[in-house]
Amino acid sequence: MSNKPLLLDSITDANAESAGRLVVSGSHGGIYPAAVASQWDIRAVLFNDAGIGFEDAGVAGVLKLAAVGMAAAAMDCHTCRIGSATDAIERGRISVVNAVAKTLGIAEGMNVTETVDRLTDTPAPTGKLPPVPEARSITTLPTSRHVIHLLDSASLVTSDDAGEIVITGSHGGLIGGDPARALKAAAQIAVFNDAGVGVDGIGVTRLPALGGRGIAAVTIDCHTARIGDAASTLETGVISHVNQTAEAYGAQEGFTLRSWLEIVPEVRPTSIL
Repeated sequence: MSNKPLLLDSITDANAESAGRLVVSGSHGGIYPAAVASQWDIRAVLFNDAGIGFEDAGVAGVLKLAAVGMAAAAMDCHTCRIGSATDAIERGRISVVNAVAKTLGIAEGMNVTETVDRLTDTPAPTGKLPPVPEARSITTLPTSRHVIHLLDSASLVTSDDAGEIVITGSHGGLIGGDPARALKAAAQIAVFNDAGVGVDGIGVTRLPALGGRGIAAVTIDCHTARIGDAASTLETGVISHVNQTAEAYGAQEGFTLRSWLEIVPEVRPTSIL
C-alpha cells in the first residue's frame, strides 16, 4: 500500500482502490462526502471547509468521522481552491480538526504537507458511517409553474435535466479547474453554493463556464443555506453571485433564491436567444 496521499479533486472519484489510503480531497467536508470516504474504507481524509457556512455544514462530516475512528480535517477555503486536491497539497492550511486527528498532532493552521506527514501511519477506522443517499426530488413553487429539480450533488445531474431548473447542493467551483465538469447537462438554470467563494474566487468559477454554454447560473451565500442540501438552498438561500445569462433572467445578488425563481420568465429572454 502506498504511503503517498491519494489526490481526489472530488470524493465521488473514490473507488475500491482508495481503500486504506490517506486521501486529500477537493470536496467540501459535509455529511455526504464524509460518508463516501467511510464507505470506501479510506483510512484518513482531508476536505475543504467550504467556508464552513450555515449550521457548520461545510465541516459536519469531518467532525462526524471521529465517531468511527477516522482521522479527518478540513482546509481553509481561503488558502486553497475547493475542487483541487493538488492546490490543497501546495497551499492548504488546516482550519478544522476532528477529535481523532487531534490525537495525532494535527492542529489548526498547520499546512497540508505537514498534516499528511503526521497522518501517514494513522490507524484504520474502527467502523463505518452509515450510507447517506443523496436526495433527488422535484418540486414547484406556489406562484410559478416551473418544475424545479432538487439535487444534493451535481454528480446526480443526468441528461434528463437538460432544459430544466436544477438546484444543487454542490459548490460552485470548477472541479480540477475543468470547464467540462461544470455541469453534465444543458440545464436552463443551475444553482450552486458559493462555498465561501475562497481563494482565487474559486467557489463561483462554474458561473462563467456555464454562461458560455448559455446556462443561467447563480450561487447562494454559504452562510444562508447548508452546502450539500438542495432543499435548504431553495428554502433559505440568498443569491451571492450571478452570471450574465442569469442576469437576463432577472437574477440579482441579494435576492432570495426562492423569490427570484418565482419571477423567472417561462420564455427564454430574447437577449440570450
